[in-house]
Amino acid sequence: MPPGTASDNASIFSGISNAPSRMTYSRQPQFSIDTFSSADFIVKDFIEGLSDAAIPASRRSGIGAAATATSTQAFDPKPLIRTFEQALNKLKGLSEDLELQENELSGGVRRAEAQHNQNIRGRERELEAAVDNFHRLERSLDGGDSEGGNAAVRIGERLEELDRQRQRAQDAKFILQCWIEVSDRGDLSSLEEVRKLGGGEGKVRCAHIARQLLKISQRLEPTSPSITNGHSSANGLKINGLDGSDQDLRHTVSNSGGGSSAKTTELIEKFLEALEKDLLKQFDDFYRRQNFEGMKECATALKDFGDGASVMALFVNQHQFFIDRSQLVTEELAADQDTWDRLADPDTEPPGVEPSLQSLVDEVKLVVQEESFIIRRAFPFYEEVLARFLQRIFQQSIQQKLEMVLDKADSVSSLAFLRSLQASKGYIAALVDDLKTHGLTEHPDPVTPTIAAVIDQQLEDLFVPYFVGSSYIEREKRSLEELYSSLLFKYTTYHTRRRKMPTSYLGSLSARSRELISSARTSYLDRLDSSETPSAQRSMLLRIAGLHTSAAQDRADIAVSDEDGALSLPYTKRMLKWLAEGVGRGLELTSGHETPKDVRELLALLINSMGEVYLETALDALIDTSTTQESSTKVEPDLSFLTDLRPAVSILHLLLATIQTLLIPLSSTNVTIRRDLEKQTNNFVDRMENKIDTVLQKSIDASLAWTQRLLSQQKKTDFRPRDDAQLQFDQLQTPTCLSIFNFLSRRVYARAEVALSGKVLESFSLELAIGLRSLLLVHLRSFVISLTGGLVVSKDLAKYTELMRMWKVGTQFKESLDVLSEIANLFVINPEALRERVRGIGVQGSGGMVGVEKADLRPFLMKRGDANSVGMQSVLASL
Repeated sequence: MPPGTASDNASIFSGISNAPSRMTYSRQPQFSIDTFSSADFIVKDFIEGLSDAAIPASRRSGIGAAATATSTQAFDPKPLIRTFEQALNKLKGLSEDLELQENELSGGVRRAEAQHNQNIRGRERELEAAVDNFHRLERSLDGGDSEGGNAAVRIGERLEELDRQRQRAQDAKFILQCWIEVSDRGDLSSLEEVRKLGGGEGKVRCAHIARQLLKISQRLEPTSPSITNGHSSANGLKINGLDGSDQDLRHTVSNSGGGSSAKTTELIEKFLEALEKDLLKQFDDFYRRQNFEGMKECATALKDFGDGASVMALFVNQHQFFIDRSQLVTEELAADQDTWDRLADPDTEPPGVEPSLQSLVDEVKLVVQEESFIIRRAFPFYEEVLARFLQRIFQQSIQQKLEMVLDKADSVSSLAFLRSLQASKGYIAALVDDLKTHGLTEHPDPVTPTIAAVIDQQLEDLFVPYFVGSSYIEREKRSLEELYSSLLFKYTTYHTRRRKMPTSYLGSLSARSRELISSARTSYLDRLDSSETPSAQRSMLLRIAGLHTSAAQDRADIAVSDEDGALSLPYTKRMLKWLAEGVGRGLELTSGHETPKDVRELLALLINSMGEVYLETALDALIDTSTTQESSTKVEPDLSFLTDLRPAVSILHLLLATIQTLLIPLSSTNVTIRRDLEKQTNNFVDRMENKIDTVLQKSIDASLAWTQRLLSQQKKTDFRPRDDAQLQFDQLQTPTCLSIFNFLSRRVYARAEVALSGKVLESFSLELAIGLRSLLLVHLRSFVISLTGGLVVSKDLAKYTELMRMWKVGTQFKESLDVLSEIANLFVINPEALRERVRGIGVQGSGGMVGVEKADLRPFLMKRGDANSVGMQSVLASL
């Protein structure tokens, strides 16, 4: 085995250790490159092996004995040095061999990479050449670089043209042959042979040739202006594509049987009629056997007969759907009486589309989807057939059922008609959308634009009679007027009767309100008595009005109460809900450009019925009541009517919110109408707010007038008791103060707090507080106040201040009330202290006297009991 193998490597060191010592020093270590490439190679083991090989065997074996004996032999490093030198020399040689191999391998890699790059560049050049060749070929085919492509195209077009000419010549020859046979002998055997033996294509060709023969015969009649002196007119004669320039053909036709063209025409027409009947019969037989290919052949042939009208009529008229439905024209509607009652009831949700109409529409959806598949396979002109089929379904079946449903709903009530119209149109519109999405003959793709236009037009035609002009919005207005009049009937009756009692609550009304409520009540009663009002609608209106039939007949015997004449938020919400339903229905049913006009009509109705008849009537009554209370100074005013302002304000807010969020945005497409609506709304709201302000102002005036009357009842001895009188300190305020406190807190402000809120309550409270403060300041200047009476004044003013501080008057006004306490102090402090107090007025830090001039205090100081004293005269002089 050569040196450097695994066997040599495995026994290197064993051979070294077993050899004599003299051989060990001279023997070189045996190892190769494979020794270091092994996965088990360890440097430490390799060094130890070299060291063991360099040490003599006798020394290695005598190590233990030398440890016990007193051997004086010294360590000899030479064997190790020689061994390691030899190993280094060997490693150096291996390193040079390894470097040589590495250089050879690197050179081979570089040569391979250069060859690879050269191959890649060659392939790229070949690819570019192939692409260039392809582009040249493409351009040559397009005629860009050479005439080869154009030549091929021209050759093909010429061959096609020659083939068409050949076919036209053959057709012309056959037509001439048939014409000669039929004009000379009245024989149509050639056509019969084409008809019988040609199959489907033969029938088509037979029908086409017969139509051409008929045209020839009609042009050759003696009365025809197309023949003059044996020559055709300038228009020429066209036979299956051949014009009149072919003199031989024209001459042949003109000279063959021109005198008997009338009989020839009659014969050809009879043949065509028989051919059409035969084709229609075959089409019907194929249809019954579901032979779509045969149906298509017959339909193609019948296309020449009136553009296929006969075959389309046969397919549509004989359809089982129309046969079954024609027997059910007088079918009763499926809805029961409870459903119609729910339709007429404005407070219930509409029940939806009428069941029998719903069943018909569902059946139409299935039938049309199924038949469109047959139409696509059986007719080459399937779009025309599908359009005729859809027109028949909409114009006959659906329209008849729709008219039955709407006639029945109209006989129930106006609202029932409108709800049925909405439900019916929504359900039929959903059918249209489903059909367009399904695709019908184009399934699973959507229908073609032509069919989509046909379906949309049928839907529009169904409902055109109900939306002509302003007919729809007039129905909506009439329905809402009926409902509003019914709901407010007892309200208007109450106010009509209260007009004769001007001193009662909610009594005397303005002239405008009287006219409005009288007109509303009269129109409602006239509507009930009208013979045009259906009985079901009459019963519904009476139920809404809360009346019985007997009470409605006796107009003077209708019982009403104060509750019937008061405003009601539930009534308002019902009216707004009815309006919202009508607006939503209008948006769904009518076109967008009519919406602003419809909104204008509905807004006028809302302001008239809910705004003027309902809200303004109540406010006018409140104004009259507050005026009565203001003018009555002998008795305490009854301000209980203030609580009725709360529903009035709430109703105004609801009405305004409805107009701003529901109606006005719908008129945004018409700027003129929108501005008109905003102006109309603002005028109405301003008028209502002015009336509310009038009621509040009159209430404040009545309250202050009664407060002044109570103040006038103040006893002079209250503020100037006798010297021997025993002051009752347990009595905190005077009776006048307590009565005013109770009146303003319990009878005025408590009711105002219930009726008003927010800024309105704050303004009311501030106005009332300012008036009360003014009355108190005037009141204090009307009495002579002693030192003891000053204590009473302080207690009264403290009570008044406490009252006004409880009101929502704002922080700034509450701070200004401190002046009342300061004025009370003017009557209880001695002149010396008063002089100091007066001297500080007008400077910073003067407390509650901020903004008070010294001259303003003189009238109060003059009312002190000791005003004539030296000290007080000195104070007055300083002012």
